[in-house]
Amino acid sequence: MSKRELTKAEIEKLIELSIKAKDKAYCPYSKFHVGAALLDENGNWYTGVNVENASYGSTICAERTAFVKAISEGQRKFVAIGVSTDASEYTRPCGICRQFMIEFGEHLQIFLIKPDRSYLKVILKDLLPDHFKL
Repeated sequence: MSKRELTKAEIEKLIELSIKAKDKAYCPYSKFHVGAALLDENGNWYTGVNVENASYGSTICAERTAFVKAISEGQRKFVAIGVSTDASEYTRPCGICRQFMIEFGEHLQIFLIKPDRSYLKVILKDLLPDHFKL
């Protein structure tokens, strides 16, 4: 995992892609739209949305959708992910997403994005300090 800082242009793209992705969310039950934009160490971008299901347990979060798309293309090293919602407060990834993402590096930068494009940057290991390891 790369520990490099994002450029201002990369942060803007992260915000833009995650907000655009959010509009494609399938959330007929919760009405809680989430969009994610993931940047790998080679400069490739992947987006994801939450996709709900009536059986709730088969719902997939936006963060995992973006990761699954990237992983299925052979990527394993990531720099940052942006997560946007319509909430007025910064929304952190759920516990399942935290554990899923940490498999690919503890130092992932997570940008929590509000509708007004303001953001809070956190580091994954700080959100899940005692994560499960084999």
